[in-house]
Amino acid sequence: MELVINLTWDADACVWIAESDDVPGLVMESGSFDALIERLRFAVPELLELNGPDKSPLRLSFISERHEQVAM
Repeated sequence: MELVINLTWDADACVWIAESDDVPGLVMESGSFDALIERLRFAVPELLELNGPDKSPLRLSFISERHEQVAM
């Protein structure tokens, strides 16, 4: 089963935010992109187990988006 996790940078809060339509209840944040992905590797299976006993192998696909404003 492939799940899509969307990672968006919130410049005001200086954190990455993870959300997914494929994982009910998933909303996590971290100041570090790599730390957030590591936390998701453990949190996603736990959330899915709480939502139902599907034990099929998981594949997580991360889609990240970050916009920066630069001075000219």
